[in-house]
Amino acid sequence: MPLTNLSGVARSEGDPRVQRKGPSSLSSADRLARALGWFSIGLGVVELVAPGRVARTLGLEGSEGLIRAYGARELASAVPTLSIDKPVGLAARIAGDALDLGTLSTALHRGNPKRDNALIATALVIGITLLDLSAYAGVRSAHRRPRGSSRDYSDRAGLPRGPQESRGLARKDFEIPADYRAEGTLAGALPMQVA
Repeated sequence: MPLTNLSGVARSEGDPRVQRKGPSSLSSADRLARALGWFSIGLGVVELVAPGRVARTLGLEGSEGLIRAYGARELASAVPTLSIDKPVGLAARIAGDALDLGTLSTALHRGNPKRDNALIATALVIGITLLDLSAYAGVRSAHRRPRGSSRDYSDRAGLPRGPQESRGLARKDFEIPADYRAEGTLAGALPMQVA
């Protein structure tokens, strides 16, 4: 069921219904970064909840605490990856990928009975690293200002005529409409002249 259908749960009877969603303003790099952020959450939860199983699968028995720490790192990098700070989250993911590859390299020795699993995991981490690098480059280029440039507001003026000349401009030549004028005994006490 699409999310637009779920939005009807709290809808009042007279409220308009969402017929269809419009085009997304997210770039393909933003969508890739979002997918990688959700992947980080999934992997982080698995590493936190089942570090023993992950360690046994890869032949890394005794590294459960390290795998649990890597799970926390995955969750921590997912938060900025899913926020507007995508480059920060993706950079953390890339650094984490390097740590993962270093740890997996210890499981690639010939004496490891789970070496094939470690090889597959290494290939997957390399693939994910390439996706992280691609997303990082895409997000940086999509949201970057030209090098050395900063926002220039010199052509803007809050009060183009200066503060003294600008005082009272909103009231100048302003006439209070007849239906807004006060009537009765209080009307005489109110100043009706506009400066």
